[in-house]
Amino acid sequence: MKLRYTAAWVGLTAAAMITATACGSGDTKTATDTATESATETADKATDKAGSPANMVMAALSRATDRTEELGSAEVRTTTDLGTGEPISMDGTYSWGDGYALDVEMDAEAAQMQELTDSPTVRTLFVDGAYYYDIDPQPAGPLEGKEWMKIDGSAVFGESGAAAMAGGGGGSPAASMKGLEYASDVEDLGKETVNGKPTTHYRAVLDQEDMGKFKEAFSGADSLLNSATGGGSITMDIWVGDEDLPVRLKQEFGAMKVTMDFDKWGATQDIVAPPADQTGDLTEEVMEAGTQQG
Repeated sequence: MKLRYTAAWVGLTAAAMITATACGSGDTKTATDTATESATETADKATDKAGSPANMVMAALSRATDRTEELGSAEVRTTTDLGTGEPISMDGTYSWGDGYALDVEMDAEAAQMQELTDSPTVRTLFVDGAYYYDIDPQPAGPLEGKEWMKIDGSAVFGESGAAAMAGGGGGSPAASMKGLEYASDVEDLGKETVNGKPTTHYRAVLDQEDMGKFKEAFSGADSLLNSATGGGSITMDIWVGDEDLPVRLKQEFGAMKVTMDFDKWGATQDIVAPPADQTGDLTEEVMEAGTQQG
């Protein structure tokens, strides 16, 4: 096994979470900020017409946010383009009702993990702040005879970023939708058919200062993704269909593009970590490899 690839594995599988994390809930805003925003909102409502285009878009996005958070999970097809090679597809379950978790199938070759498995796809879990990769048992080392490889989230986001991710659905589609309330610019781009469903296409732009507490995941010196995310604003395109639910969510953050297509909402299976005796922990090796590459 070539540890020089390990940082790439982690970065690629984490990428689907990055933009969602970046524009998660703005819990870093102080009471003064909140009071100022409330005063500004009041003034705006007094000045603008209740039916102004921007207000109507924000109302529609607020309804979609509430519905997304309420349902707590979804079956999602995700494509992540880091701008550095072949886009990575990850299909499966995302859950945010009780902390953030995912259970997806990922293309092994695109994620540079073909040396660890003969399967064309790799089942990847994110549970309780750690990644788990379903691999073939290795002949030696920490993965000898193990069915799963574990890498703690701190190897991806750094200690501060991992702490920010813990609980609350930090990297989920619901967190992305919540971030929309801080958008500096929103617009209605009209009706479109997506995946055979009638939708309304909205676009929102979030400035860097509105990324909330999860920006630590990108700016921390100990984060392997520190150089991958770039800076500036986040552009989010949301296609909202029946019952005020997103059909597609697309985010652009620096050179990265992440697209999520939602196939089924709610009632998904619980996501649990693999048995400890079947798991080999490579967190320290990944951190060391990342330090060497840096």
